[in-house]
Amino acid sequence: MPQPTPAPADANEPEARFTLRQRLAIALISAVGTLAIRLIGPTLRYRVEIEPGGPPEPLLVPAVYCFWHRCVFASAYFYRNRQVAVMTSRSFDGENIARIIQNLGFRPVRGSSSRGAVGALLGMHKEIEAGRTAAFTIDGPRGPRYVAKPGPVLLAKNTGVPIVCFHMALERAWVLKSWDLTMIPKPFSRALLRVSRQIPVPPDADEATLQRIHAEMQAALDRVREDADARVATPMREPDF
Repeated sequence: MPQPTPAPADANEPEARFTLRQRLAIALISAVGTLAIRLIGPTLRYRVEIEPGGPPEPLLVPAVYCFWHRCVFASAYFYRNRQVAVMTSRSFDGENIARIIQNLGFRPVRGSSSRGAVGALLGMHKEIEAGRTAAFTIDGPRGPRYVAKPGPVLLAKNTGVPIVCFHMALERAWVLKSWDLTMIPKPFSRALLRVSRQIPVPPDADEATLQRIHAEMQAALDRVREDADARVATPMREPDF
C-alpha cells in the first residue's frame, strides 16, 4: 500500500503563538469550513477555459499558480486532493485557512508577504523541486484587493517553472464583509475557471525584467477575472452578510 505523502516540515509546527481560546476557535472554524466546502463543492457546475499558451490542463505540470483571495472557497474544492503547496499566513485567519486546505489534501506552507516570507518561499521552492505545484492567494493576507504581490515572480525565477494565473467566477454567491469580499458559492451555481497562458521567468532575469513580468502577471490576473466574471458572475455588490 502506498504511503501518504508527508506534510511540509512546518505544517504541524507548535501552536504556542495562539491562546487556548484561539486554538479552540481554530479547531471549530476549520471543521465547519471543511464541512461547508465538502457539502457545497459537489453541487457546483464547473467549467474550465484555458487561454492559448496555457497549461494543457490545470495542475498537470509544476508551476506557480496565482489567484485572488476571494476565490479560495470554490478553488479549494476544485483543486482538492492534489497535494498543491499553498502559502498561508501565520496569523489566526491564516491558520484557519491552513487547517481547512490541509483537510482537503493541500500542503500548507506557513508564511506570508509580511511574516516569515523568506522561510515560506524556501518551503515553496522545496515543494516545486519535489515535482509539485505551488499556489498563492496573490493579494493576501491583508490586501489591498486585486493588487499582486511579487513573491511568485521570484519563486518562478529560482525554480524555472512558469507562472499561471486563474480566476474562479461564480454565478451566485454570498459575499462576506471581509477586506477581500470572499465569495461563498450558493449550492448548484455555475463556476467558471478561467486559466491564463503560461508566463515564463528567465533564471537570469534582472530587476527590470522582473518588474516587467510582475506587470504581466498583474495584467493576466485582471484579464482572467474580467473575462470570467463577464460571462458568469453577477456584478460585484455590497456584502450579503
